Amino acid sequence: MGNRINDCRDVPSARINENGQYRKTPRAPFLNYEEGSYFITICTKDKKHYFGHITYGTMQLSSIGEYCSEQLSNASALFPEIEIPLFVVMPNHIHAIVCVNKRRNVPSARMVENDDLRNLRSPNFCFRPDDTCQRHVPTLSRYINSFKGSVTKFARRHNVDFAWQNRYHDHLIHNTHDSNNIAEYIENNVARWGHDCFYNENA
Repeated sequence: MGNRINDCRDVPSARINENGQYRKTPRAPFLNYEEGSYFITICTKDKKHYFGHITYGTMQLSSIGEYCSEQLSNASALFPEIEIPLFVVMPNHIHAIVCVNKRRNVPSARMVENDDLRNLRSPNFCFRPDDTCQRHVPTLSRYINSFKGSVTKFARRHNVDFAWQNRYHDHLIHNTHDSNNIAEYIENNVARWGHDCFYNENA
């Protein structure tokens, strides 16, 4: 896949500013996550095999793995602006191409021009004009948070031991060549499981 698709790197840990006041977002500051296509990787806590196991080159989904697959297949039902043309549920992680097809008419929380700050809420509460300002959450983040929350609730309802790793990794898909490489990687992820960076037979 090359170095551009570095889904094996650790998701950035929470960082605190010099005043110890807030967790800094790991999302790229030059992207607004309101449109475009992204290669998303979401891992389970400690890379534990909650979603099933691979036997003779076939992914055998657990109940929670099946639920994940259903939710990804029907993403557009709850989020019309989201389309997931390709994904794979692995024993301890999920890869997906997530397309954000419609920009919401909501300004970015990074926009601070003239009086725009009055209507936005910075992650750092010291910079908020008042407590009534609404924090802007990008469409991609809203979807991922909703998906992860839905899976967690399913696990709790069915008394299934489960936990996500904090955060997730995203990679903006730049062009057709990039997209083709990612699609090939996803489609062959199960077959290459023994050589995958997330592989852990004892998890």
